Amino acid sequence: MMFWYDHDVSGWGWFAMSAGMILFWVVIIAAVVLLVRALNHPQEHTHTPVAPAPEDILRRRLARGEIDEDEYRRRLNTLHAGPFSKS
Repeated sequence: MMFWYDHDVSGWGWFAMSAGMILFWVVIIAAVVLLVRALNHPQEHTHTPVAPAPEDILRRRLARGEIDEDEYRRRLNTLHAGPFSKS
């Protein structure tokens, strides 16, 4: 009668089998996680950030104190006047 422990499997063989089984389950779990993420969030892969509007940039600069209120109003008027109506 042949038993499981009668096979000639050295310590390295057991290690290789154990490591292989762990690696197998890690790959399976990672594939499932990636698949779930891809199915739940498809818009993240195609989303491109929108550039802020010039008015928003001016508002942020005013809020940070980089420009004062007079400078803000002059630049905002220039933006609304258009590129060809320079004085």
